[in-house]
Amino acid sequence: MSPVSVSTNRVVPGPQEPEEKTYHPSDGLFTDAHVPDFDAYLALYKKSTEEPEEFWADVAQEFYWKKPPSGPMLQYNFDVNKGNIYIKFMEGAKTNICYNILDRNVHERNLGEKVAYYWEGNSPDHHQNITYNQLLRNVCRCANALKLLGVKKGDRVAIYLPMIPELVYTMLACARIGAVHSIVFAGFSSESLCERIMDAQCNILVTADGVYRGDKLINLKKIASEALERCKESMASCVQKCVVVKHHAFRTNTDASNKLQVGQTVKLYGLLTVYDGFLAGKNLNRANVKFSYIQHLNGVLHTVTGYMLYTSLTFKYVFDYHHDDVYWCTADIGWITGHSYITYGPLANGATSVLFEGVPVYPHVGRLWEIIEKYGVSKFYTAPTAIRLLMKYGREPLQRYDLSSLCVLGTVGEPINPEAWLWYYDVVGQQRCPVIDTFWQTETGGHVLTPLPAATPLKPGSATCPFFGVQPAILNEHGEELEGEAEGYLVFRKPWPGIMRGVYGNQERFESTYFRKFPGFYVTGDGCRRDQDGYYWITGRIDDMLNVSGHLLSTAEVEAALTEHPSVAEAAVVSQPHAVKGECLYCFVTLKDHKEFNRTLMEELKRKVREKIGPIATPDFIQNAPGLPKTRSGKIMRRVLRQIARNEKDLGDLSTLADPKVVEVLFSQRCEAAA
Repeated sequence: MSPVSVSTNRVVPGPQEPEEKTYHPSDGLFTDAHVPDFDAYLALYKKSTEEPEEFWADVAQEFYWKKPPSGPMLQYNFDVNKGNIYIKFMEGAKTNICYNILDRNVHERNLGEKVAYYWEGNSPDHHQNITYNQLLRNVCRCANALKLLGVKKGDRVAIYLPMIPELVYTMLACARIGAVHSIVFAGFSSESLCERIMDAQCNILVTADGVYRGDKLINLKKIASEALERCKESMASCVQKCVVVKHHAFRTNTDASNKLQVGQTVKLYGLLTVYDGFLAGKNLNRANVKFSYIQHLNGVLHTVTGYMLYTSLTFKYVFDYHHDDVYWCTADIGWITGHSYITYGPLANGATSVLFEGVPVYPHVGRLWEIIEKYGVSKFYTAPTAIRLLMKYGREPLQRYDLSSLCVLGTVGEPINPEAWLWYYDVVGQQRCPVIDTFWQTETGGHVLTPLPAATPLKPGSATCPFFGVQPAILNEHGEELEGEAEGYLVFRKPWPGIMRGVYGNQERFESTYFRKFPGFYVTGDGCRRDQDGYYWITGRIDDMLNVSGHLLSTAEVEAALTEHPSVAEAAVVSQPHAVKGECLYCFVTLKDHKEFNRTLMEELKRKVREKIGPIATPDFIQNAPGLPKTRSGKIMRRVLRQIARNEKDLGDLSTLADPKVVEVLFSQRCEAAA
């Protein structure tokens, strides 16, 4: 059955109702595309859903297997009423993901001298070309160093590093020796780092002495030390050693390095200099590792075989990757996008990528465009947040640089609004590059709803069609499947190889979060609309999560930070549309008796959230709330709070509120700057 029934007639872009127009890539841009047209997409999609065993077996032939699977390609149960939820892919197969993405590229594909990464530091003065030969050698050295420190198969390694080459070396070294990496975004606070170390029960922490983010010096070693102290205080410390990388920026900058107060820890940079052994492929134990990594969001677990195949295939088809492309994903490896589409997916295809440590507007607002010109980037993948930020500076910064190498533009992290889509298409892509708006999650491992550059007619703001093997559906509140044009809960009927395998140490959470609401389906937690052409439009999170600058934050986590303040009795957090971030935090706080709501308190609360979670979670708005809209059972009606934050007076039915008068009070005290 066709996933969509879209018209392929070419439509000329117009200024009105841009979401109803369809756009096609320029003629001749994709003459050698992997999926050349929509009919080819439909044929592959049909095979992937009707003959999945054969489809994925064909993909698996591209990789090395020490031992082939011993049973069916895919086994699963999505129905909690029929027993425990499980997903099994290529059970019994044995391989090593690091061997597949490095050794084979060097020794079998003769890509040793090809550049794997162009590393661009925070400062334009810091840059480095890393070939596949050099990458393999450094990963082996790092693997030997970790083994020398006692790391073995199954151990968990926390990695708290900025976007420097050592981050890639360390994560792949873990994969090489069978250790499990848990990478923590290097913008998180010591408390958040502590929580992630304890949740994954990490044996080793790898961090750096410090990093410059723009012109701001951040003492990562100090944050890491504070996190380890917190772990000890909680009596749950399992970290045996802390390894510190000396950042490239401080290896010759003595003054800055001294400010970081590295202290008594194992220095990985020095260790690698001394320990120059080479863990050769022929001596490598290519055993399958049960869990390849842990992503902290709900402790999501991914496995080697399915994740490797899925990230490789999605990268190849979604970006239409070819051998001479230069690809750049601007995400941080601390998030799932960086795992899948900076490291594993590109390397599995022998790609050349840009690895970028800096920020889009430092040291000038044309930094991204400068890098695209410098390396001749052809495939560019960034977040709507970054696009909206750069829109503010207009066309002039782009006009200084040659962007003619670009042929595919991608977006990730949140649905892109039509205005930003059109600016990206018109100004950056010069009306010739398709904008690939990808929808996926940490849990999905890779893209699940996405256009393909040469095959899919595009609609600004729509994630368009399902990727191969993915079978979406839309349900109403009662679990009834909706046909045709519809809006409701986005779910998936069957698994695909890259889907999560569980929640670390918590089967109950795995089942209750993703499968219990609608037995027989994987529940994404996102709302979705399907239009008359069968295209999918993501309408936002249905559960209590916020997407701030592409980072998924839990409202409960922010509320917990706010209520730690001695003046706060209760807090509720909702999303507020933001021109740059996509969403920002609008917080309602109820104070304890005789406490005064003033600017000093607001700054204290913002600081509290920054310290507990990190700068990305800093609230934009904090409103005094003498009371919160609650049902008679005590449940906070967040729908009402969102409408108050957005000044939407048509609130609908309020009959279930215990005290409807509180709504009028909250409207009267709205933050003035909130629109």
